[in-house]
Amino acid sequence: MTAKKKNSLLIIDDEKLNIKLLTHILSPEYAIYTATNGPSGIKIATEYMPDIILLDILMPEMDGYQILSELKRYEKTKNIPVIFITGLDGKKDEEKALALGGVDYITKPFSAIVVKIRVRNQIQMINQLRTIEFLSMHDHLTKLPNRRNFDERLHMEWVRAIREQTTISILMMDLDRFKAVNDTYGHEQGDNVIQNVAGIFRYSLRRPGDFAARWGGEEFAVLLPNTPLSGALDIAERIRANVEGAEIPRSGGETLKITISIGVNSQAPTNESAVSLFLSNSDKALRAAKEAGRNNVHSMATGSAVPVKAAAR
Repeated sequence: MTAKKKNSLLIIDDEKLNIKLLTHILSPEYAIYTATNGPSGIKIATEYMPDIILLDILMPEMDGYQILSELKRYEKTKNIPVIFITGLDGKKDEEKALALGGVDYITKPFSAIVVKIRVRNQIQMINQLRTIEFLSMHDHLTKLPNRRNFDERLHMEWVRAIREQTTISILMMDLDRFKAVNDTYGHEQGDNVIQNVAGIFRYSLRRPGDFAARWGGEEFAVLLPNTPLSGALDIAERIRANVEGAEIPRSGGETLKITISIGVNSQAPTNESAVSLFLSNSDKALRAAKEAGRNNVHSMATGSAVPVKAAAR
């Protein structure tokens, strides 16, 4: 079994003795990064994205307030929780630290137990929020990203394609005659089919940026950034063939076969392009694949559906 990844902490303090002591206290539970000044701490935070930052206030070059303000300026680091650990024990100092966005304030000399508890409380909140966020953005049956997640990713990749003047492709997919599977074998077997098909995407897509999602019911979608039509067609045919070739387990040691229809659309978007039209044409390509007899790939080329010859079967 793969070991659970540790949460990570970044300690920013110009006193090496404090770093050593905090590392000794916290390293059994967390992965630790350290920095002795603001610029290097900000660089490490941006590169490694720790779960929490433990930050001193009185430091040369940049004090803790300046470091936190700088972290809040950047989209990537602005939401990392910061706990101040400082020798300043005045109420005004604590008020300023919390007003700037610090989540907690611990004064030196600190208690090891207090530090552990305060850090653990923040980590628990972070992990709970991440779990809630994951559940809201993923399909519970397949663990694939859901429609909401796909829509957000499509928007991000669409903007990037406009900026970098690249082509973006989408595959819209629908399992063939899936209602007959549910009617014949029951909804539990239908869920098993959905899960098995979701697993096929994981080995059919080979680039980290390729993004598969459950669109709803027996429908799926795959987003292919920086992919021209020819590449999208190759990937679509690979998925189609892998689904057709899969033997999906049934009770009693028997197996079930299923096929999939795929609509492909590719576009190099501009500021005048509409995502809604891009999706609409993808749906048209999928409908054309269904109307052509199912278990095949169709693309949208110059506004018309063009059949792609499927592999011999």
